[in-house]
Amino acid sequence: MRKSGKNINKARTAVEKRSYTLNEAVPLLQKVKYAKFDETVEVTMRLGVDPKHADQMVRGTVVLPHGLGRSKKVLAIVGADKFQDARNAGADFVGGEDMVEKIQKENWSDFDAVIATPDMMKSVGKLGKVLGPRGMMPNPKTGTVTNDVAKAVTEIKAGKVEFRTDKTALVHVPVGKISFTPDKLIENARRANISRV
Repeated sequence: MRKSGKNINKARTAVEKRSYTLNEAVPLLQKVKYAKFDETVEVTMRLGVDPKHADQMVRGTVVLPHGLGRSKKVLAIVGADKFQDARNAGADFVGGEDMVEKIQKENWSDFDAVIATPDMMKSVGKLGKVLGPRGMMPNPKTGTVTNDVAKAVTEIKAGKVEFRTDKTALVHVPVGKISFTPDKLIENARRANISRV
């Protein structure tokens, strides 16, 4: 068995083995922070579902009121008629077939989220092996395949996060950075419909 580091041991001594409310847990979490970078705070829930059954998969998106602490770079792969909508909403990169080609030929990946219009999905589908493993493949269920490009870009820029059940029946939802004020972390967690930890 590996020995725990001194910071882990310090954190363990500060935490009692009991249930904490969200209002109690967040300030305690910030008190036992020892990393030298601004860590992401994540809420993990065990739902008691069987992810092997498609009807028990939990998947969705939520727009956090205080975002995640950084703005995402959004790529919009859309028809020419939607270029201006995407630009006006704040998309960092806008294009059509040219963007698909750039990703394929140059292995370009300087973006955090991809939005596509339904008419472009035939081309975007070619990027499945590149975008899929990174969790960036546009999907109608998460609102990233849509004709309302402006709304999709705005939501992602505002702090929209995706969540889904993993193979161990856990759902992990990032709710902000450790440097956020406790009330911002709590509000983000509650927006994700989490009232207890």
